[in-house]
Amino acid sequence: MSRSRCVALLLVLVLCGAAQFAEACSCSPEHPQQAYCNADVVIRAKVVGQKEVVTGNDAYGNPIKMIQYDVKQIKMYKGPDGDIDAILTGPLPALCGVSLESTGKKEYLITGNMDSNGTLRINLCNYIESWESLSLTQKKNLGPRYQMGCDCKVVQCPMIPCSINGPAECLWTDWVMEGTVQGTQFQHYTCIKRSDSSCAWYRGYAPPKKEFMDNEEP
Repeated sequence: MSRSRCVALLLVLVLCGAAQFAEACSCSPEHPQQAYCNADVVIRAKVVGQKEVVTGNDAYGNPIKMIQYDVKQIKMYKGPDGDIDAILTGPLPALCGVSLESTGKKEYLITGNMDSNGTLRINLCNYIESWESLSLTQKKNLGPRYQMGCDCKVVQCPMIPCSINGPAECLWTDWVMEGTVQGTQFQHYTCIKRSDSSCAWYRGYAPPKKEFMDNEEP
């Protein structure tokens, strides 16, 4: 086989491998409210240590390695009784692993789900953000306010035209209107059920009026 054909074949194999890794961790953007509602656990915490651990073996007998982050919980917004003191994630970003600073100096908002052993696991599809980068509205909405919208569904609009499928949905248009998923609706709005059981956007973090009108939508 000629050298040029070998290089071409190697390139194809590399690209195929990269595609497989990309497909292994493919995530759709989530509005913070939807991430809150979908998570088993939502906490504010500092990461104070990390280590590689083996959590079992795969079908071929190879050890399954994970990164364990030791955390100091500051506040729990959603989750089981008792503090969360450790989190597991994949060892590499290609395997959906999350990279966090473990110096104990940086605070994070962390959402994740519990496994069958009662251990909190996180991946790149979870909403994990530094606490200081959150808007005031996002910080205030954590807990009861986002919980009020868990009967609603935030639907992203990736391109125009787009629409909702029913009254229990709110259309998230940050990407098409502002060119970023972390736009105005992401930072300042909550999708809340109204008195007629339909859902609509509500701005701010003060308790909404018993009945609120469409002019409060973006």
